Amino acid sequence: MSRLELDVSVETLRLAQPFRISGHVFTGSDVVVVTLRDGDLRGSGEGGGVYYLGDDVAHMLYSIGAVRSAIEAGPTREELRSIMPAGGARNAVDCALWELEAARAGKPVWQLAGQADPQPLRTTFTLGADEPEVMAEGARRYADARSIKVKLTGELDLDIARVEAIRAARPDVWLGVDGNQGFVIDQLDQLVAALEEQQVSLLEQPLARGRESDLYGYKSPVPIAGDESLLTLEDLPGAIGCFDVVNIKLDKCGGLTEGLLMAAEARRLGLGVMVGNMVGSSLAMAPAFVLGQGCDIVDLDGPTFLAEDRTPSVVYKDGNITAGPEVWGSGKVAVA
Repeated sequence: MSRLELDVSVETLRLAQPFRISGHVFTGSDVVVVTLRDGDLRGSGEGGGVYYLGDDVAHMLYSIGAVRSAIEAGPTREELRSIMPAGGARNAVDCALWELEAARAGKPVWQLAGQADPQPLRTTFTLGADEPEVMAEGARRYADARSIKVKLTGELDLDIARVEAIRAARPDVWLGVDGNQGFVIDQLDQLVAALEEQQVSLLEQPLARGRESDLYGYKSPVPIAGDESLLTLEDLPGAIGCFDVVNIKLDKCGGLTEGLLMAAEARRLGLGVMVGNMVGSSLAMAPAFVLGQGCDIVDLDGPTFLAEDRTPSVVYKDGNITAGPEVWGSGKVAVA
């Protein structure tokens, strides 16, 4: 690559209403937007960071600033994996490089990734933790949803009541739950039994990061996914015997380049593959949509929580997400 012009900005994405998970309540998300220009060609990417790792805006800006000259020198995407550590900053730069490469080649990102024409993906729609009847009403409001993911808090009896209320409200949907590290191993037998009874199809990250070994050999009729425990490619061997599914998020792993490598390696290891998101705009969902073309489970509903999304934006219809070429990755020449 030739020498590039790098622009970095910070934006605040406001949520339409507070969103609660185990141990955290979100009211908004600060993101870093990276734009790389090569003459009239441009590529952009959005990084939201990883809140539980301290990967906030200040950390992302520092990570980019520390290697600014190396980024402007025009590295390949593979070289970027050596230049920057995994996290939101590298995600933003990596996605910008993908789109710039598409612009140079005059073809969309999905073609560069060796994929067939992208198809709409059935995505989960997430319910933040609340009282059971409130969550049940939320499930009913997701009238078009065919898949719903439920945030739990580790309050075992209340969590079971939440799942029961949601299943009663929506007996028709695929249902998954996300523990967000809120449980301990001694709670799992009771939790899993209740989830199986309610025909729940996925239990995501029930135990705290660092307690993965507690799951080793645990037999669950409900598949268990690793999220906070599985950040990057090098974490995947440790998933064997503990998790059935790996949840890949571009902010965790550091971009679409690493995400695609993780998906391929997870398949080789016999793991199911899920794509997820931190809270982000359509600019963050579109690269994950490319990754999602090869995933078993898709959780890309981030923009639905925003008070205002970008334009153009991804489209949610009939329980699916579609990220058209006008959103990101088309390879079009930038308009000044």
